[in-house]
Amino acid sequence: MPKVNGPAAPRSLLILKPSSLGDIVHALQVVRTVARRLPDCRITWVARDRFAPLVEAAPFVHEVIHFRRKNGWRGILEVMKTLRARQFDVVWDMQGLLRSGLMAAAARSPVKRGRHDSREGAALFSRKVGMPPGNGPHHAIPVLLEFARSLGIDDEVRIPLELRPGPDFPWKSFFEGDPARRFVIFTDSRGVEKEWPKFSELTRLIFENIADSRVAWCAGNPAAPDFPVPDGRFLNLTGCPFDEMIELARQPSVFIGNDSGPMHLSAAVGNRVLAIFGPTSPERFGPWPPGSPRTVSVVAPGGILADLTPRAVFDELAGLLARD
Repeated sequence: MPKVNGPAAPRSLLILKPSSLGDIVHALQVVRTVARRLPDCRITWVARDRFAPLVEAAPFVHEVIHFRRKNGWRGILEVMKTLRARQFDVVWDMQGLLRSGLMAAAARSPVKRGRHDSREGAALFSRKVGMPPGNGPHHAIPVLLEFARSLGIDDEVRIPLELRPGPDFPWKSFFEGDPARRFVIFTDSRGVEKEWPKFSELTRLIFENIADSRVAWCAGNPAAPDFPVPDGRFLNLTGCPFDEMIELARQPSVFIGNDSGPMHLSAAVGNRVLAIFGPTSPERFGPWPPGSPRTVSVVAPGGILADLTPRAVFDELAGLLARD
Protein backbone atom coordinates (compact mmCIF):
# COMPACT_ATOMS: atom_id res chain seq x y z
CA MET A 1 0.00 0.00 0.00
CA PRO A 2 1.18 3.61 -0.63
CA LYS A 3 2.36 5.84 2.18
CA VAL A 4 0.76 8.99 3.58
CA ASN A 5 3.17 10.79 5.90
CA GLY A 6 4.45 7.45 7.16
CA PRO A 7 1.54 5.06 7.87
CA ALA A 8 0.38 2.73 5.13
CA ALA A 9 -2.49 4.20 3.12
CA PRO A 10 -5.48 1.87 2.77
CA ARG A 11 -6.97 0.81 -0.54
CA SER A 12 -10.30 0.14 1.18
CA LEU A 13 -11.84 1.88 4.17
CA LEU A 14 -15.01 0.99 6.07
CA ILE A 15 -16.78 3.80 7.96
CA LEU A 16 -19.18 2.83 10.75
CA LYS A 17 -21.27 5.93 11.41
CA PRO A 18 -24.93 4.91 11.24
CA SER A 19 -26.44 8.03 12.86
CA SER A 20 -27.43 10.73 13.67
CA LEU A 21 -27.81 13.49 11.06
CA GLY A 22 -25.42 16.00 12.62
CA ASP A 23 -22.89 13.29 13.46
CA ILE A 24 -22.98 11.96 9.91
CA VAL A 25 -22.45 15.47 8.52
CA HIS A 26 -19.35 15.88 10.69
CA ALA A 27 -18.03 12.47 9.66
CA LEU A 28 -18.62 13.25 5.98
CA GLN A 29 -16.57 16.42 6.33
CA VAL A 30 -13.68 14.51 7.89
CA VAL A 31 -13.81 11.57 5.48
CA ARG A 32 -13.78 14.06 2.59
CA THR A 33 -10.34 15.23 3.75
CA VAL A 34 -9.15 11.62 3.64
CA ALA A 35 -10.64 11.00 0.20
CA ARG A 36 -8.78 14.01 -1.22
CA ARG A 37 -5.47 12.56 -0.05
CA LEU A 38 -6.34 8.95 -0.96
CA PRO A 39 -8.16 9.14 -4.30
CA ASP A 40 -7.61 5.43 -4.96
CA CYS A 41 -9.14 4.30 -1.66
CA ARG A 42 -12.57 2.69 -1.93
CA ILE A 43 -14.79 4.01 0.86
CA THR A 44 -17.71 1.95 2.18
CA TRP A 45 -20.10 3.41 4.77
CA VAL A 46 -22.64 1.80 7.07
CA ALA A 47 -25.52 4.25 7.59
CA ARG A 48 -28.95 3.97 9.07
CA ASP A 49 -31.45 3.64 6.23
CA ARG A 50 -33.10 7.04 6.82
CA PHE A 51 -29.71 8.81 6.61
CA ALA A 52 -28.30 6.67 3.79
CA PRO A 53 -29.47 8.97 0.95
CA LEU A 54 -27.35 11.81 2.36
CA VAL A 55 -24.25 9.61 2.48
CA GLU A 56 -25.02 8.34 -1.03
CA ALA A 57 -24.99 11.97 -2.21
CA ALA A 58 -21.31 12.22 -1.27
CA PRO A 59 -19.28 11.60 -4.47
CA PHE A 60 -16.31 10.29 -2.48
CA VAL A 61 -18.31 7.45 -0.87
CA HIS A 62 -18.37 4.45 -3.19
CA GLU A 63 -20.84 2.20 -1.39
CA VAL A 64 -23.42 2.60 1.38
CA ILE A 65 -24.62 -0.39 3.39
CA HIS A 66 -28.06 0.30 4.86
CA PHE A 67 -28.57 -0.41 8.55
CA ARG A 68 -32.26 -0.98 9.26
CA ARG A 69 -32.34 0.14 12.85
CA LYS A 70 -36.08 -0.34 13.26
CA ASN A 71 -35.48 -4.07 12.80
CA GLY A 72 -33.66 -4.12 16.14
CA TRP A 73 -31.13 -6.91 16.62
CA ARG A 74 -32.10 -8.43 13.29
CA GLY A 75 -30.96 -5.23 11.57
CA ILE A 76 -27.60 -5.37 13.36
CA LEU A 77 -27.12 -9.04 12.49
CA GLU A 78 -27.92 -8.34 8.82
CA VAL A 79 -25.12 -5.77 8.65
CA MET A 80 -22.73 -8.04 10.55
CA LYS A 81 -23.40 -10.86 8.09
CA THR A 82 -22.66 -8.55 5.16
CA LEU A 83 -19.44 -7.29 6.73
CA ARG A 84 -18.24 -10.75 7.72
CA ALA A 85 -18.10 -11.65 4.05
CA ARG A 86 -15.99 -8.61 3.14
CA GLN A 87 -12.34 -7.65 3.53
CA PHE A 88 -11.19 -4.08 4.31
CA ASP A 89 -7.74 -2.63 4.83
CA VAL A 90 -8.99 -0.35 7.61
CA VAL A 91 -12.20 -0.09 9.67
CA TRP A 92 -13.17 3.10 11.52
CA ASP A 93 -15.85 2.89 14.20
CA MET A 94 -16.71 6.59 14.32
CA GLN A 95 -19.92 5.91 16.30
CA GLY A 96 -18.44 4.26 19.37
CA LEU A 97 -21.53 2.40 20.60
CA LEU A 98 -22.28 -1.30 21.09
CA ARG A 99 -23.99 -1.76 17.72
CA SER A 100 -21.12 -0.19 15.77
CA GLY A 101 -18.62 -2.12 17.90
CA LEU A 102 -20.28 -5.39 16.94
CA MET A 103 -20.19 -4.34 13.29
CA ALA A 104 -16.48 -3.58 13.64
CA ALA A 105 -15.95 -7.01 15.20
CA ALA A 106 -17.69 -8.68 12.26
CA ALA A 107 -15.73 -6.85 9.57
CA ARG A 108 -12.60 -8.60 8.33
CA SER A 109 -9.69 -6.18 8.61
CA PRO A 110 -6.18 -6.09 10.11
CA VAL A 111 -6.68 -2.50 11.34
CA LYS A 112 -9.68 -1.39 13.39
CA ARG A 113 -9.82 2.06 14.97
CA GLY A 114 -12.42 3.37 17.40
CA ARG A 115 -13.26 6.55 19.26
CA HIS A 116 -11.33 7.42 22.39
CA ASP A 117 -14.68 8.10 24.10
CA SER A 118 -16.38 4.87 23.00
CA ARG A 119 -19.19 3.60 25.20
CA GLU A 120 -21.21 0.42 25.78
CA GLY A 121 -18.13 -1.78 25.38
CA ALA A 122 -17.41 -0.70 21.80
CA ALA A 123 -13.73 -0.21 22.68
CA LEU A 124 -13.36 -3.99 23.03
CA PHE A 125 -13.49 -4.38 19.26
CA SER A 126 -11.03 -1.73 18.05
CA ARG A 127 -7.96 0.26 19.01
CA LYS A 128 -8.69 3.76 20.24
CA VAL A 129 -7.50 6.79 18.30
CA GLY A 130 -6.19 9.76 20.29
CA MET A 131 -8.04 12.79 21.55
CA PRO A 132 -7.47 16.33 20.23
CA PRO A 133 -4.81 18.33 22.06
CA GLY A 134 -5.85 20.65 24.84
CA ASN A 135 -8.57 20.48 27.44
CA GLY A 136 -12.11 19.59 26.42
CA PRO A 137 -14.92 19.54 25.82
CA HIS A 138 -14.07 19.18 22.13
CA HIS A 139 -16.19 19.78 19.07
CA ALA A 140 -17.06 16.66 17.04
CA ILE A 141 -14.90 17.69 14.08
CA PRO A 142 -11.54 17.67 15.93
CA VAL A 143 -12.53 14.43 17.66
CA LEU A 144 -13.18 12.74 14.31
CA LEU A 145 -10.09 14.26 12.70
CA GLU A 146 -8.06 12.02 14.98
CA PHE A 147 -9.08 9.14 12.71
CA ALA A 148 -7.47 10.92 9.75
CA ARG A 149 -4.36 11.56 11.81
CA SER A 150 -4.07 7.83 12.46
CA LEU A 151 -3.17 7.66 8.75
CA GLY A 152 -0.81 10.62 8.98
CA ILE A 153 -3.31 13.00 7.36
CA ASP A 154 -3.38 16.41 9.07
CA ASP A 155 -5.50 18.34 6.57
CA GLU A 156 -8.16 20.75 7.79
CA VAL A 157 -11.84 20.36 6.93
CA ARG A 158 -12.81 22.47 3.94
CA ILE A 159 -16.09 24.25 3.34
CA PRO A 160 -18.30 23.61 1.43
CA LEU A 161 -18.99 19.90 1.64
CA GLU A 162 -19.67 18.95 -1.96
CA LEU A 163 -22.69 16.73 -2.50
CA ARG A 164 -24.52 15.50 -5.57
CA PRO A 165 -27.79 17.32 -6.36
CA GLY A 166 -30.72 16.08 -4.35
CA PRO A 167 -34.24 15.29 -5.55
CA ASP A 168 -36.38 18.01 -7.09
CA PHE A 169 -39.32 19.32 -5.10
CA PRO A 170 -42.05 21.67 -6.33
CA TRP A 171 -40.97 24.39 -3.87
CA LYS A 172 -37.42 24.85 -5.24
CA SER A 173 -38.44 27.95 -7.22
CA PHE A 174 -39.25 29.60 -3.87
CA PHE A 175 -35.50 29.99 -3.34
CA GLU A 176 -34.76 31.74 -6.62
CA GLY A 177 -33.12 35.13 -6.17
CA ASP A 178 -30.70 36.49 -3.58
CA PRO A 179 -29.75 33.76 -1.04
CA ALA A 180 -29.21 36.49 1.56
CA ARG A 181 -32.96 37.20 1.39
CA ARG A 182 -34.08 33.59 1.51
CA PHE A 183 -34.42 32.15 5.01
CA VAL A 184 -34.86 28.57 6.18
CA ILE A 185 -36.05 28.34 9.77
CA PHE A 186 -36.02 25.01 11.60
CA THR A 187 -38.30 25.35 14.58
CA ASP A 188 -37.48 22.17 16.48
CA SER A 189 -34.55 20.04 17.62
CA ARG A 190 -33.92 16.54 18.94
CA GLY A 191 -34.86 17.69 22.45
CA VAL A 192 -37.58 20.12 23.50
CA GLU A 193 -35.17 21.69 25.98
CA LYS A 194 -33.11 22.93 23.00
CA GLU A 195 -36.06 24.53 21.17
CA TRP A 196 -36.40 28.32 21.16
CA PRO A 197 -40.11 29.22 21.41
CA LYS A 198 -40.13 32.57 19.57
CA PHE A 199 -39.57 31.87 15.88
CA SER A 200 -42.94 33.37 14.99
CA GLU A 201 -41.99 36.85 16.19
CA LEU A 202 -38.56 36.55 14.53
CA THR A 203 -40.29 35.68 11.25
CA ARG A 204 -42.42 38.82 11.58
CA LEU A 205 -39.31 40.93 12.09
CA ILE A 206 -37.71 39.46 8.97
CA PHE A 207 -40.76 40.28 6.85
CA GLU A 208 -40.99 43.81 8.26
CA ASN A 209 -37.31 44.72 7.99
CA ILE A 210 -35.79 42.78 5.06
CA ALA A 211 -37.20 43.73 1.67
CA ASP A 212 -38.05 40.91 -0.74
CA SER A 213 -37.44 38.36 1.99
CA ARG A 214 -38.93 34.88 1.82
CA VAL A 215 -39.10 32.50 4.76
CA ALA A 216 -39.55 28.74 4.80
CA TRP A 217 -40.34 26.90 8.02
CA CYS A 218 -39.43 23.28 8.48
CA ALA A 219 -39.55 20.85 11.39
CA GLY A 220 -40.47 17.32 12.24
CA ASN A 221 -43.60 18.53 14.03
CA PRO A 222 -46.22 20.73 12.34
CA ALA A 223 -46.13 24.40 13.36
CA ALA A 224 -47.14 27.78 11.93
CA PRO A 225 -46.63 31.51 12.60
CA ASP A 226 -49.22 33.14 14.83
CA PHE A 227 -49.84 36.05 12.42
CA PRO A 228 -51.04 36.40 8.80
CA VAL A 229 -48.01 35.88 6.55
CA PRO A 230 -47.49 37.93 3.35
CA ASP A 231 -48.70 36.27 0.16
CA GLY A 232 -46.00 34.44 -1.75
CA ARG A 233 -43.32 35.03 0.88
CA PHE A 234 -43.88 32.12 3.27
CA LEU A 235 -43.51 28.37 2.79
CA ASN A 236 -44.60 25.98 5.52
CA LEU A 237 -42.90 22.59 5.27
CA THR A 238 -43.19 21.61 8.92
CA GLY A 239 -44.06 17.95 9.28
CA CYS A 240 -42.55 17.09 5.88
CA PRO A 241 -40.76 13.77 5.20
CA PHE A 242 -37.14 13.46 6.29
CA ASP A 243 -35.66 13.45 2.77
CA GLU A 244 -37.45 16.72 2.03
CA MET A 245 -36.13 18.20 5.28
CA ILE A 246 -32.57 17.31 4.28
CA GLU A 247 -32.97 18.89 0.86
CA LEU A 248 -34.41 22.07 2.37
CA ALA A 249 -31.38 22.44 4.64
CA ARG A 250 -29.18 22.30 1.53
CA GLN A 251 -30.91 25.16 -0.31
CA PRO A 252 -28.85 28.33 -0.93
CA SER A 253 -30.23 30.48 1.86
CA VAL A 254 -29.70 31.77 5.39
CA PHE A 255 -30.36 29.05 7.94
CA ILE A 256 -31.82 29.94 11.35
CA GLY A 257 -32.45 27.28 13.95
CA ASN A 258 -31.69 25.45 17.13
CA ASP A 259 -28.81 23.11 17.89
CA SER A 260 -29.74 20.40 15.36
CA GLY A 261 -28.58 18.17 12.54
CA PRO A 262 -30.08 20.37 9.79
CA MET A 263 -28.08 23.31 11.21
CA HIS A 264 -24.82 21.37 10.80
CA LEU A 265 -25.76 20.29 7.28
CA SER A 266 -26.58 23.83 6.19
CA ALA A 267 -23.28 25.12 7.59
CA ALA A 268 -21.35 22.30 5.92
CA VAL A 269 -22.70 23.09 2.44
CA GLY A 270 -21.62 26.72 2.84
CA ASN A 271 -24.77 28.60 3.83
CA ARG A 272 -24.88 31.44 6.29
CA VAL A 273 -26.10 30.04 9.58
CA LEU A 274 -27.49 31.58 12.74
CA ALA A 275 -27.59 28.90 15.44
CA ILE A 276 -29.50 29.37 18.70
CA PHE A 277 -28.21 27.77 21.89
CA GLY A 278 -29.63 27.39 25.37
CA PRO A 279 -28.52 24.48 27.58
CA THR A 280 -25.89 23.21 25.10
CA SER A 281 -22.53 24.79 24.31
CA PRO A 282 -21.72 26.31 20.90
CA GLU A 283 -18.05 25.52 21.52
CA ARG A 284 -18.95 21.84 21.40
CA PHE A 285 -22.07 21.77 19.24
CA GLY A 286 -21.88 24.94 17.15
CA PRO A 287 -21.53 25.27 13.37
CA TRP A 288 -18.09 24.48 12.02
CA PRO A 289 -15.61 26.11 11.87
CA PRO A 290 -15.75 28.33 14.97
CA GLY A 291 -15.38 32.02 14.20
CA SER A 292 -16.38 31.71 10.54
CA PRO A 293 -17.80 34.93 9.02
CA ARG A 294 -20.60 32.77 7.59
CA THR A 295 -21.97 31.74 10.98
CA VAL A 296 -23.00 33.14 14.32
CA SER A 297 -24.07 31.35 17.49
CA VAL A 298 -26.55 33.14 19.73
CA VAL A 299 -26.53 31.98 23.34
CA ALA A 300 -29.59 32.53 25.52
CA PRO A 301 -29.01 34.46 28.77
CA GLY A 302 -28.12 31.96 31.47
CA GLY A 303 -28.83 29.16 28.99
CA ILE A 304 -32.60 29.82 29.30
CA LEU A 305 -34.09 29.93 25.82
CA ALA A 306 -37.31 31.59 26.97
CA ASP A 307 -35.25 34.63 28.02
CA LEU A 308 -33.78 35.15 24.54
CA THR A 309 -35.75 37.89 22.78
CA PRO A 310 -36.64 37.93 19.07
CA ARG A 311 -35.13 41.42 18.76
CA ALA A 312 -31.78 40.18 20.10
CA VAL A 313 -31.78 37.32 17.59
CA PHE A 314 -32.77 39.63 14.74
CA ASP A 315 -29.97 42.05 15.59
CA GLU A 316 -27.49 39.15 15.38
CA LEU A 317 -29.05 38.13 12.06
CA ALA A 318 -28.65 41.67 10.70
CA GLY A 319 -25.00 41.58 11.71
CA LEU A 320 -24.50 38.26 9.96
CA LEU A 321 -26.09 39.58 6.76
CA ALA A 322 -23.85 42.65 6.84
CA ARG A 323 -20.67 40.55 6.68
CA ASP A 324 -18.91 40.07 3.36
